[in-house]
Amino acid sequence: MYTLIYITTSGFSESKKIAMKLLQEKLAACTNIIREIDSFYLWKGEIKEDKESLLIVKTQSSKVATLIKRVEEIHSYDTPCILQIQVKKGSKNYLNWIESELD
Repeated sequence: MYTLIYITTSGFSESKKIAMKLLQEKLAACTNIIREIDSFYLWKGEIKEDKESLLIVKTQSSKVATLIKRVEEIHSYDTPCILQIQVKKGSKNYLNWIESELD
């Protein structure tokens, strides 16, 4: 099984730092960064607004628990958004490539 991990960060530099660490440790086969997103959220009962970066990580489902723990260790936020999105189908060649890179 394969997974996308959705992570918001404080900005491009932090997204890149996390992405490179996950790639070096073979917790991710590929990452994508959307440099700037507008985030609106509730924090302690108040509506907040921030500019953030979005990091998307492609990995094997078996690596998710370790990946989440690692991101929590290096992320600057006290409560980082790290969400698993299960991949039900995809290009067979692409999924095989993920498998080959992470095994």
